[in-house]
Amino acid sequence: MTNTNDQPTSPWAEKLDDPLAHDVALVLHRMGGSAHQDIVVNCVAAMKRQRGESVAQDLKSRIIEVFERYRDFFIRPFGEGSLRWAIAPEVLHGA
Repeated sequence: MTNTNDQPTSPWAEKLDDPLAHDVALVLHRMGGSAHQDIVVNCVAAMKRQRGESVAQDLKSRIIEVFERYRDFFIRPFGEGSLRWAIAPEVLHGA
């Protein structure tokens, strides 16, 4: 997301160079900062459809890869066995 001056409009735009990661962050942000993995997948798929993009069969695995690749940005607030993901508090609150 950018404005007319091509400056990032979200606080995480500079940290997430992957468009899918940006979509995941946007969904989590809109959900209050955290959500179950399946909800994130469904919401990202819906966003893609609204933009007229195709939704690949491997979207869920690609989103899980995004969560793992950006572990300094996305955390599991209830521990490693949980399927709930969140934006790290220091990212969400700008600390």
